This record gives sequence, structure tokens and C-alpha cells, in this order.
Amino acid sequence: MAEAATWDVYVMEYARSKNQPWVDLISGMYHEGVMDLPFSFIFAQRDEDRVLIDTGFIQDDHKSTFSRKFGIPTWISPLRMLAEIGVHADAINAIFLTHAHFDHMGSIAEFPNAQIYIQKSELLSWYEAFALPRRFSHLTAIVDPDNMRTALDASIAHRVTLIDGDKNNVLPGVHVRLGGGHTIGQQFVIVETAAGRRVISGDCVYSRRQFTGHNNDGIYVPLNNAIGSVWEQLKTIDKMHDELEGDLSRLVVLHDIERWKGLPVVKELEGFRIVKVA
Repeated sequence: MAEAATWDVYVMEYARSKNQPWVDLISGMYHEGVMDLPFSFIFAQRDEDRVLIDTGFIQDDHKSTFSRKFGIPTWISPLRMLAEIGVHADAINAIFLTHAHFDHMGSIAEFPNAQIYIQKSELLSWYEAFALPRRFSHLTAIVDPDNMRTALDASIAHRVTLIDGDKNNVLPGVHVRLGGGHTIGQQFVIVETAAGRRVISGDCVYSRRQFTGHNNDGIYVPLNNAIGSVWEQLKTIDKMHDELEGDLSRLVVLHDIERWKGLPVVKELEGFRIVKVA
């Protein structure tokens, strides 16, 4: 029997917002106040493969300034975080984009050798949204047009793979599931590790409370930060719950305000953590 494909997986924290109101993100969080929200992406490696799940964004004087309008005061370059574990941008050969918001795909131009995997409905829906009259601009408020241009250039160079729904083993041991709601074609990613499957959330959820319910009653809680329907959000949470088999310890939340509590910190640079998932 062939050996199962397993990956080493790391959370790469690279930014934090300040005084983010909970209720802006999750329905019903009116009395929860504010918090400093972490931003992260995932680095995974297996044999010669070096893979990212999302990319973070660039916020310096020589790159896009799109992120500055969101007031994210604490940031470090995703490229610098990767360099801390000896990984150069040219070594990344695949990127799985959960969705097209600026904080998840804002650095794709920095990885010229990577094949990009994104849901067909995600990429094409944003091109459609940008083509709508200006009065629809709320839809694209969190999407950097420069990222769309970069994705088009990568498509022309045959470096984009459009995935249509759920797909196992896009790379050996890396599976994707369509998880609409936050955006039209968001996907979450499942990675096989030596410790078992890990489910990477994208922005399908911001908190485990969305699974357990506000009163720990098991009633799923939708997002407030979404352009898709509540119905699709809750179906996505249920789909994730099935993949987790009810074990939330296998869930990796990219905006985890507990900063991946209980997982070993590999490095910390200027307050930003690299955390080993498995």
C-alpha cells in the first residue's frame, strides 16, 4: 500500500487590526465589544512541495496601498515571515486561495512560480462584480483591483487552475471544499498531516462559537461580514462540521483571536507568531 501523503503545516501570522468590533464580523455579537484581530496565512511543505493557503497582503511604500484604508496598523511582510523559516518566494510552487479578499490574496504577485488554485465561481464572480455599475461597489469594497489584474495575468500564463466545487487530492493530501456565503465561491482547505486531517477555515468562520452557538446550544451562527446568503453560510458551517467529525481541535481559524492557543510557537518576530499546526 502506498504511503499516505502528509504535510507539515504552519500558521504564519503577519498582521493585526486594532479595536475591531466583534459585531462587524459575527451576527449577534452586539455586547462582545472589540478585539485586536489577527491575520494569517498557511505554509505547508511535503517533499519538494512548498505550498501556501492564502498569501496575506503587502503594505509598504512600493506596493499597493489598498490595505491602508482598512486601518490595519500592525503588519509585517509575509515574505519576511517565510524567510524566517528559510523559505524564499521563488520556492513556493502552489497557492490555494480560499477567496479573493485583499488580506487573503494580496501578495500573489510575489510568488511568480506558483500555480494558483481557486474556485471558478470565486474568481469569475469578482470579474462580474467589478463590471457592475458603480452603485454596486459595496460588493467589491474588500477586493483589491490590482489582485484581479495579477490573477488575470497569471491566468494568461496558464498558472491558474479553476476548481469547480469539491475536489480531493488537488495535490496529494490537499483537498478543497466549496464553502460559499462569505463570498460567492469561497473554499476551505483540508490538509492531511501526520496527526490527522486539519481543516483550514478561510473566512468561512471567524470563531468556533459559530459552531457551538452563542449559548453553547449548537445553533450555528452566521457572519455579518459577508456578501453571500445566510443560508449558504450555515450550510458551509455544517459542511465543515462534517469534515471535522465534530472535533473543533482540528479546525485552524485564520483570524483566531486566541492566536492558535495550545499549538507550539516555532518563532516570534516583532510580536508575530509562526505556529506549528502539525
